[in-house]
Amino acid sequence: MENTDLTYWDNRYLTGDTGWDMGRVSPPLQAYIDQVEDRNLRILIPGAGNSYEAAWLQEQGFRHVTVIDIAPSLIAQLRQTFAGTAVQVLEADFFTHAGTYDLVLEQTFFCAIPPSQREAYVRHMHTLIRPGGRLAGVLFDRTFTQEGPPFGGSKEEYEQLFAPLFTFKTLERCYNSHPARQGTELFINFIPI
Repeated sequence: MENTDLTYWDNRYLTGDTGWDMGRVSPPLQAYIDQVEDRNLRILIPGAGNSYEAAWLQEQGFRHVTVIDIAPSLIAQLRQTFAGTAVQVLEADFFTHAGTYDLVLEQTFFCAIPPSQREAYVRHMHTLIRPGGRLAGVLFDRTFTQEGPPFGGSKEEYEQLFAPLFTFKTLERCYNSHPARQGTELFINFIPI
């Protein structure tokens, strides 16, 4: 998978090269999670990283949370972190993962995959979310000067990518981003067609 293979990501975690890590749950995602009432939703967090969102979901009583990532050292750490909880930790490739979810939370995964894989992301995401389910989270609304990851994007690009398979409940600038990301994130809430 180009530069998104497990060795690349495992090395990033092993060397602590995780500049995207805010050290806490993303404020827009926390605000979204806080208004979700059904604690029995089946929730997926792909490319989970340090999984602050999964920890927040677990603390709030959500019972069916799955996190997936391809970095073996990260997965080992997450399995320790979430041992004895309802959070299921999988070492898996998003693009081959099978399952059915009510909600998928997007936080830094989309921007970590090369733009050449974005159409495959949209198609596979559509297969993972049950009818009436949601894809919610944040996408970058900016370009990056260095070669990624992360890879940027724009509202117009996302509209073209997602419109064939999703309807947009929300696609707008985040009002509550982390200070380091202020003015560079869009909140999405998409429903599969």
